[in-house]
Amino acid sequence: MHYNSEQMAELNILVQYSLDSNQGIKVHSTASEDKIAAVERLFNKGLVTQVDGGYLTDIGKKAAEHAQALILMLSAHDQNIAS
Repeated sequence: MHYNSEQMAELNILVQYSLDSNQGIKVHSTASEDKIAAVERLFNKGLVTQVDGGYLTDIGKKAAEHAQALILMLSAHDQNIAS
């Protein structure tokens, strides 16, 4: 199983949210069609509060936490993080 391009675009939106603060994001109408469509899908799935971004919902925050953790795990490190 592989991530499809729509899922990748959604993950890229989720990693833009700050987990340390209660800040939202806004995807402007001038953004790429992929970004606009991705944030709309996240809204339709109940992960964000507005069709153009807004704030993370409770389930959206969980999804963003997992997405951001995955990026950290896959990033190049000087030593194995499992050790």
